[in-house]
Amino acid sequence: TAGVETTTGPLGQGIANAVGMAIAEKTLAAQFNRPGHDIVDHYTYAFMGDGCMMEGISHEVCSLAGTLKLGKLVAFYDDNGISIDGHVEGWFTDDTAKRFEAYGWHVVRGVDGHDADAIKRAVEEARAVTDKPSLLMCKTIIGFGSPNKAGTHDSHGAPLGDAEIALT
Repeated sequence: TAGVETTTGPLGQGIANAVGMAIAEKTLAAQFNRPGHDIVDHYTYAFMGDGCMMEGISHEVCSLAGTLKLGKLVAFYDDNGISIDGHVEGWFTDDTAKRFEAYGWHVVRGVDGHDADAIKRAVEEARAVTDKPSLLMCKTIIGFGSPNKAGTHDSHGAPLGDAEIALT
């Protein structure tokens, strides 16, 4: 897929890769860019779900990203409250916004993850902050549009099935 550098399977690995890429961008920009010649000048974007947020690696690398002030790192948090095991309330009760603020991140709360204009505004806000990585907290409904499986873990990692597709 054009523009996609890495896809991962293990939870939390995507944000770890993204932090590494953002470190590379900052390091190479400092080494090679000169006034009027921004040779290295790009953003790194990552997508994270509830399962990614629960993994220890996400805590470690997101703390590092804040410490290093990786202002060209933007992470989208798909906050749908669902993991492969079901609703996350029983095992994931972090205040994610406060966690990331404590790491030194800029946090954009309340982004409607189903509204392209809201997402665009959140990205623009994130890109205006140059001294911190940004977390866009996108509230979504997993399986959005599916009449029987929306908001359930039945739409996580499994096909909807022919009958549900016909209803959707």
